[in-house]
Amino acid sequence: MSQDDSDSGCAFFCSQAPDFDFTFAFQPIVDIKNRCIFAHEALVRGPDGQGAAWVLNQVHMDNLHRFDQASRVKIIHLAKRLDMQERVSINFMPNAVYDPKLCIRTTLDAARAVGFDTSKIIFEVLEQEEVKYPEKVAEIFDFYQELNFLTALDDFGSGYSGLTLLSELKPDIIKIDMHLVRDIPTNTKKQAIVRGIISTAQELGIRIIAEGIENQKEAKWFAANQVTLQQGYYYAKPKFEGLVMVDEIFPQ
Repeated sequence: MSQDDSDSGCAFFCSQAPDFDFTFAFQPIVDIKNRCIFAHEALVRGPDGQGAAWVLNQVHMDNLHRFDQASRVKIIHLAKRLDMQERVSINFMPNAVYDPKLCIRTTLDAARAVGFDTSKIIFEVLEQEEVKYPEKVAEIFDFYQELNFLTALDDFGSGYSGLTLLSELKPDIIKIDMHLVRDIPTNTKKQAIVRGIISTAQELGIRIIAEGIENQKEAKWFAANQVTLQQGYYYAKPKFEGLVMVDEIFPQ
């Protein structure tokens, strides 16, 4: 990356940034079958490590779009600076995107400015955030998939629309919510629900990530049920402005 590219990327970011500072931590999504890192999820943090709530409390309708766009730029700049080789998963706010073709330019311009491979980007939408216009989000997903971005529905099983939203959005990935993951080895009701989700996803050709894995029993239950993409404190906590390396998770 040339100095000119770096300067133009920073100038672009600054022109789009909201009026408060924030950064990101990264938590790995692991592929336990191949013993590698599938992706790093970007999780918003305050400049001194404050939690996501500290940042999101400053986001409102007047700066929602600027925050969403600035987040993408910040994540891509950090991923490049950290020499991320795996995919990066970016959460986006569905109600912040007004035109996918215009909004995606922020992401593409930032990636080009720093030389980050756009094929490594996953866009996650939170199911627990009420999607006011599902047909609009479906349009966004379709457009992103046409550009070869992967799309994911986060916190699946915790939100407003469940299977209805799944059928409308047709994501590449769903992330099973941690509340369904918790204590699943001994909770037969959760087991029945999650097996149903797994079966539906497999039939639709959708990949599954189990998030919020906190212990070996949970990890083994999902592995036994063919869910080999997993994320949670059992593997690694989010690292502030840094990456967890694969040998920290799977020692040689």
